[in-house]
Amino acid sequence: MRSANILHNPKAGEGEYTKKKLLTLIRNAGFECSYSSTKKKGWDDVEAAADFVVLAGGDGTVRKVAAVMLDRKMPIGIIPLGTANNIATTLGITGEPKDIIETWNNKNIKKYDVGRIYGLKKAEFFLEGFGYGVFPRLMKVMQKKKERLSDSPEKNLKMALEELHDIILNSKARYCKISLDGADHSGKFLLAEVMNTQSIGPNLNLAPFADPGDGSFDVILIAERQREEFASYVHNKLHGIEQAPVFNILNAKNLDIYWEGRLLHVDDEILELKEPVEVKIKLQEGVLEFLVPEHPSESINAIEKAKAAEKPSSANSA
Repeated sequence: MRSANILHNPKAGEGEYTKKKLLTLIRNAGFECSYSSTKKKGWDDVEAAADFVVLAGGDGTVRKVAAVMLDRKMPIGIIPLGTANNIATTLGITGEPKDIIETWNNKNIKKYDVGRIYGLKKAEFFLEGFGYGVFPRLMKVMQKKKERLSDSPEKNLKMALEELHDIILNSKARYCKISLDGADHSGKFLLAEVMNTQSIGPNLNLAPFADPGDGSFDVILIAERQREEFASYVHNKLHGIEQAPVFNILNAKNLDIYWEGRLLHVDDEILELKEPVEVKIKLQEGVLEFLVPEHPSESINAIEKAKAAEKPSSANSA
């Protein structure tokens, strides 16, 4: 695995990583590579002769490229340069680009599930999440304030969390008819989110143990009675306090959802419907393959060891 196609969003990461800089880093690691900007026509003409594809950008870039890679069995390496990087973070791809590039030689592959959507004309799949309620409302507000966004990802995340806190306190809970693998979980909710990654949006870590390759979605339903808890979680995050979310997490492969509202999101895209519709979601296992820093089994072992270390010994607890 020595040759790669680089697909780069040159605007990601404040433009710090230019075409020249990326090519230098990747070639210095011993890889041959070609380059395409996702901002120019023809970027999606991926060379079949390459061993793998490199995505340099944020979550939007990953989704954009995934749309043309769903039916190709070609490993994907990510250099996360976006604001949130929810997909890369869930996959354990963090740190400096130089260090990430060096891990590609390990050839550790992580299969990645995709959510297929039925019932919407403008969206067919999702990688991160699909949902209704306060989160798509936040996305709409942030779109209107686009001109106020700065070059600093940290400042933009802070602004998003401030807006989300206000939205949570003032939003009306809506009725959602939802079936998870045939079981009814309908009710009135502030948020109904089908998650494939551990976090969405401004790094909301609502599904801390989500695994996009485990053959199941994490479904979070936040009811009216949990409004204050949700607002408190966002308030703490806004002030640098990472609090473990206390919301119940359900698991499902197949879902039927009808939300009494017209606004929803599919990954980082907002959709506003003419009228509410019933949507079906089906999990498609292992459609994508990503290069990750360590073997998934090693990650699981590391998590288990960390959990064990946190537990008091029988002697201490006696």
